[in-house]
Amino acid sequence: MRLKLTLAYDGAPFRGWQSQPGGGTVQDILQEAMTRIAGGRNISVQGSGRTDAGVHALGQTAHADVPDDRGNPAMWQRAINAVLPPTVRVMACAKAPNNFHARLSASGKTYDYLLWCGEILPPHRVGRCWRVWPPPDMEILHEAARLLRGNHDFCGFAANRGTPVNDTRRNLRSIHISRNGRLIRLRFEGDGFLYKMVRMLVSAMVCVACGRAGLPALQTRLAGGKSDLPRDVAPPDGLYLVRVSYPRKAQSG
Repeated sequence: MRLKLTLAYDGAPFRGWQSQPGGGTVQDILQEAMTRIAGGRNISVQGSGRTDAGVHALGQTAHADVPDDRGNPAMWQRAINAVLPPTVRVMACAKAPNNFHARLSASGKTYDYLLWCGEILPPHRVGRCWRVWPPPDMEILHEAARLLRGNHDFCGFAANRGTPVNDTRRNLRSIHISRNGRLIRLRFEGDGFLYKMVRMLVSAMVCVACGRAGLPALQTRLAGGKSDLPRDVAPPDGLYLVRVSYPRKAQSG
């Protein structure tokens, strides 16, 4: 039986999603938990993509093939959550068709990035957002978002993972900006994202909106030209994988 898992986790205690030698990742502890529930039969979990150390998830998606004799999806959800640490939870668990793949079947992703625009960062916000002070100019922040939306070659906003990427064009469907007091939420929706792309976009937008570079520098970087815009990466603390989208037909048998 193939299960589709929707996961939420606090990224602070982990070395990211992707399994690594020495463990300490979300994928590692999830596989260990499911293998234990399966009576020692090895369970491999495939995620929709990686999240880096310190990055959080509200709706990471994964799939795994489990023995039919170990219960239905609801029983698996309860059993996994009973074994996992409280920093990781299976929020939903459903039976998926055998050709469903958490990464290959995905049609889009949504990320949130949280900025705290106050002189003092409250303790309960530590590790949950990026403190930006003085605060960014909201009008310029919106203008930067308008420039970045759409189908572009985002090679200037991607870090090197060590393996070449054949196509660096991505369709950034929307960037929605909202503010609630000192908290600013940047929501990115796209067909897909390059390595550290969201964090580099956030860093560039904040740089421009705080007056450390101009909008023309952002345009030049987006067009692939040389720019004085720093190639900085925003901290992982404020990044959340909100959800992974799938075509309806990919989730039904």
